[in-house]
Amino acid sequence: MRQGPEIWIRGPVAAPEPPDRGPITPEVPRDPAPAESAGFSWIGVHGGAGVTTLAGVFGGQDCGRGWPGPGDPSSVLLVARTHAAGLTAVGRAVEEFRLGRVPTGVGLDSVALVADAPGRLPRPLAQRVRLLESAVDVHRVPWVPAWRLDGAHEGPPRGTESLVRRTRRVG
Repeated sequence: MRQGPEIWIRGPVAAPEPPDRGPITPEVPRDPAPAESAGFSWIGVHGGAGVTTLAGVFGGQDCGRGWPGPGDPSSVLLVARTHAAGLTAVGRAVEEFRLGRVPTGVGLDSVALVADAPGRLPRPLAQRVRLLESAVDVHRVPWVPAWRLDGAHEGPPRGTESLVRRTRRVG
C-alpha cells in the first residue's frame, strides 16, 4: 500500500500544555466570519514547495504543510515543485483527496506546480505533469529568478494567468 506524505500520515500535532495558572475560562466556539471562510488555502506537499511565496504573490492562506485550521478557508490549492520527488508527492496527495482520506470539509481546488529550475522540463517529468493534468486542474508557475533574492514583491509572473483567475475567483 502506498502512503502519502507525512502530513496525511501524522495528522495534526497537539500544542504543548500551558503551565497551570488557575481556572481558565473555556473558549466559546464561534462560526468563522464571512471574511475568514472565503478564499483558499495553500498546502505544500513537500518541504520547499513555495507555499509562502505563492501566498505572498497570489493571496490566500499559507498553511505550510498542514491542513487548514478552523478559521482557514477549506478550498485547497496543493503546491509542489516540478522535480521527480515533488511530482510524486503531489500525485500521492491528489490520490488521498480522491480516496476521501482528508479532513471533513476540506476540498481540493487545484494544483500549483512551481518550476524547480529554469527551462523546459525533461520529457519524463513533462509526461508525469500531463498525467496529473488528466486528474486535476494544474497551474504552472515558471522559474522566477527574482524570487530567489527578494521574495515575491513584483506580483504574479507572466504565464500564470490561469492561476490569477482561479485565485481571484475563489478569493
